Parts: sequence; C-alpha cells; structure tokens
Amino acid sequence: MRLIPLALAALFLALPAKAADLTGTLQKIKETGTITMGVRESSVPFSYLDDQQKPVGYAIDICYQVVDAVKKALSMPDLKVLTVPVLSSNRIPLMANGTIDLECGSTTNNVERQKQVAFTNTHYLTASKFVAKAAAHLTTIDALKGKTVVSTAGSTNIVQLNKANADRNLGITVVAAKDHAEAFLMVETDRAAAFVMDDVILASFIASAKDPAAYAIGDEAFSLAEPYGIMLRRDDAPFKALVDKATADFYTSTAGKANYAKWFQAPIPPKGLNLNTPMSKGLMGAYAHPSDNADPASYDK
Repeated sequence: MRLIPLALAALFLALPAKAADLTGTLQKIKETGTITMGVRESSVPFSYLDDQQKPVGYAIDICYQVVDAVKKALSMPDLKVLTVPVLSSNRIPLMANGTIDLECGSTTNNVERQKQVAFTNTHYLTASKFVAKAAAHLTTIDALKGKTVVSTAGSTNIVQLNKANADRNLGITVVAAKDHAEAFLMVETDRAAAFVMDDVILASFIASAKDPAAYAIGDEAFSLAEPYGIMLRRDDAPFKALVDKATADFYTSTAGKANYAKWFQAPIPPKGLNLNTPMSKGLMGAYAHPSDNADPASYDK
C-alpha cells in the first residue's frame, strides 16, 4: 500500500504538457485555458456565497489546491478558473457531460454514485440526521410518523428518508426542496416538521438562524458517518492521479489541518459564525491515510 502514493507521484510528474499528448479533463483544460469548478450556493461551510456573492468555503479551498497542481503540471500559471452553480439534482449530470471539471461542495461518495462519477480522497465524514423546531420535541425518526418532512432533491438524504419511511411504515409526506436553504425555510415557516440532511449542514443553518435556540437536531441518525469527496469524471486516470496527489499532500500537511480549523473551529464569513466542530477521530484517520473509499464502515475504526 505504501507504494501507491509513490506510483501516483510518478504519474503526476510524468504528465505531458502538450495538449496533443493529453487526454480527458487535462486535455480539455489545456485546450480551453480554463478549469471549471461546480460550486454550491448554500452549503455552509463547504461551499457557499459570501456577502460579495463570491464562492467560499472549506471544499472551495481544497479545490484551489487542485487548481494549483494543475497549473504546475500543465505549465499554465495563468490558468483561468470558472465557477458554475450546481444543485444536488444536477451536479452529477453536469460532471458527466463535461460542464464542470471539479465539484467542490458536500457530496457524499457512495458505491452507487461511483458508477457515474469518480471521487478523490475523503475530506469530511457526516451522518444524516434531521432538524426540527425544539418546541416539537422530535428526537427519533419514529417521532416523524405522519408528518411532512423535507429533504433536498437529488441528495442521498432524501433516499434515506424514503427508505426509512417505507421500512418503518411511518406515513411521512416527503417533500423535495430545490436546495438546502429552501428546505430549512420550510421548517422555519412550519411548512415541514423536519428537514433531513447531513448533520454538519443542519448545524450551520441553526447557527445562522435568527433564533438558534428554536431548533434542535434529532438524536437518531439515518446512516453511519458517510464520506464527502471532491467529485470528478470517471475513467480519467491521469486527472484523478493528479487530484488524488494534490488532496493527499494537502490533507497530510499542516496547511490542510489549518484549513479545517479555519472553517470549523473559527468565525467564518459573512456573519462570523463558529461551528465549533473539532475534527472527528474518523476524519483524523482519513487525513492521515487519504482514501477515496466509499464504505462508511471503513472510517468507523
């Protein structure tokens, strides 16, 4: 296993700089002079818009590490970076059809998705839970029986919600929102009793709410802690090798750990919110030994 990083490094260093010698994403980047990042607009703190409507976040910073590696490999110091807003429902099609080259957000890496796209090394681990009004005292999944519950269209969370609804015969009315912001607003305005999403994203919405104390995250999870990864196209070994090396180098460095602290343990723009979320034991392991493993159980050690 120790030979794998060396092999990736060798492949990375051997990348040709001429467009005619390149293939896949690297050829596209060389020919167009641009690399296109898919960004989310409300996935705090991974990828969201600041008060200047500029995409910022933990995953955005990671993607810029990849951009720097591409610039070096292709000898393109003036490489242009384009950003394209994506949603849970269209991020995979936009990757598959070549519209975006990297998807920089909060996308779960799972076996089903790996049939359509590829992922680089895990950058976060999160469990699927729900947020509700604290006054409703909803702590378990069974407590949602017969209620209207929202999740984001195209997310793994809505799949998990539908499965739990069917398996437990809960009679939940499931609503698909276009994005996370719309889903949380439905709970704020009492159009839904709960919003099912990754726990860290729920925590960010609670922290930014007018009255954070009015909301509570349920105790029961719909899943084990699942891995997030930067998404890229399938069957593009040279580009994946470059991205894997860039992210692995970053995660195992002091700069990578500082980037985590910047977004999860310090005030973040634009409102100075602090999520106060130390790195979990599982993520510490993923940082120390970078992997694109889609199996949640592999991180639960």
